[in-house]
Amino acid sequence: MFGSIGGTELLIIVIIALVVFGPKRLPELGRTVGKGMREFRRASNDLKRSLEDEIALDDRAERRRELDDD
Repeated sequence: MFGSIGGTELLIIVIIALVVFGPKRLPELGRTVGKGMREFRRASNDLKRSLEDEIALDDRAERRRELDDD
């Protein structure tokens, strides 16, 4: 889930975050990070879909040109 981060490393990160931000701000920070990751994923999916649509349109135009040349 987290790539190459193991359980021990994740625990150390959580403890450091708890010390730095405190127990009251940690849930808020988690929500903010989650929203940011969700927005990034949504934007990357939109970009991927747009690129796939453009490639499909180019392929159709190429096929039409080939048919018109024949």
